[in-house]
Amino acid sequence: MNILLTGASGFLGRNIAARLRAAGHQVRPVCRSQGVDFAHMLEPADWLPLLAGVDAVINCVGIIGETATQRFQALHTTAPQALFRACASAGVRRVVQVSALGADAQAFSAYHRSKLAADNCLRSLALDWFVLRPALIYGHGGTSAKLFMALARLPLLPVIGSGEQAVQPVHIRDVVDGVLACLVTEQTRQTLDIVGAETLTFKQWLHTLRAAQGLAPTRTLNIPLRLALAATEVGRHFSPLLHPDNLRMLQAGYQGETQAFNALLGRRPLAFAPALLTQDASSAQTGSTPCSI
Repeated sequence: MNILLTGASGFLGRNIAARLRAAGHQVRPVCRSQGVDFAHMLEPADWLPLLAGVDAVINCVGIIGETATQRFQALHTTAPQALFRACASAGVRRVVQVSALGADAQAFSAYHRSKLAADNCLRSLALDWFVLRPALIYGHGGTSAKLFMALARLPLLPVIGSGEQAVQPVHIRDVVDGVLACLVTEQTRQTLDIVGAETLTFKQWLHTLRAAQGLAPTRTLNIPLRLALAATEVGRHFSPLLHPDNLRMLQAGYQGETQAFNALLGRRPLAFAPALLTQDASSAQTGSTPCSI
């Protein structure tokens, strides 16, 4: 297959591209390092030349925080909508949109609402579409995984409020297997939560990451939500990750429905093991036959 892959230089995109190429597929990468700025691809006509000869499209562009040049509206909404409409015009029927857990009717953050707008556009088109909503993704090279591992190394583990927010961390291998399975399944037009096999509290997740790094147990430091939000009002000027909405999203938890994702994979997602923190989608072993495309 000839596959157009947006966000090809990111954590998820790199892993998807490697697995596709290993399976003998042709990948047409779309990213700034390849000379295409997603933020400027805002009309269907911008995409049509890139879709010539393409069999399927995977969009995995995403930012967790805005900068002066990287904005949710352009990257998460306007450019993907233009791409999806171009696919409909060009006859590229199979489209996989990597959205985010929480991009649903209860979405409250600008991040989730911008993803949801693109998801709804895709769902409205006569295409063989998939909307995938991953939870917290961990594995070698993941930015959020590095952040949580760093937090787990602190003398006290910082949690917001009680730290009892539910999370279902999912390994990058499972996410990529899910994307690849979407390219061949006959059960199209699906919205799927991409979540791990186990439900933990955020506090338990940090303790798990600490133990996985060979560190002795320690206590948690409970930070009131109001105080943490006040700190992000300052921190947001230094890092887009330190935005109040990101704390509110964490406070809401990252938990989804598992049955449909398990059916897509044909197996249960990987159970956490310390070795998975240093493994990517190509090196992690599932213990079962990988998806074949």
